[in-house]
Amino acid sequence: MSYFVYILRSKRTERYYIGYTADITCRLEKHNAGSTTSTRSGRPWELVYYEEFHEKKQAILREKEIKKKKSRVYIEALINSCSSSVG
Repeated sequence: MSYFVYILRSKRTERYYIGYTADITCRLEKHNAGSTTSTRSGRPWELVYYEEFHEKKQAILREKEIKKKKSRVYIEALINSCSSSVG
């Protein structure tokens, strides 16, 4: 099974959200349906970046690493420089 670290961008507020999941499509649908309290106000969301991992632990560690940076500049550089960028 694969796990993904993903970055969403709010089309309304231009804010970013970082998370991890085993099913990106389903998770994005839940964010956009308002099922997640922390992202409800930013709807609609678009997937702009993801990384794939073979172990859940790796994905969790990477998510924490990105969040720990607390840097919009870092997140945007990541989105713009990597091949797994979606947009």
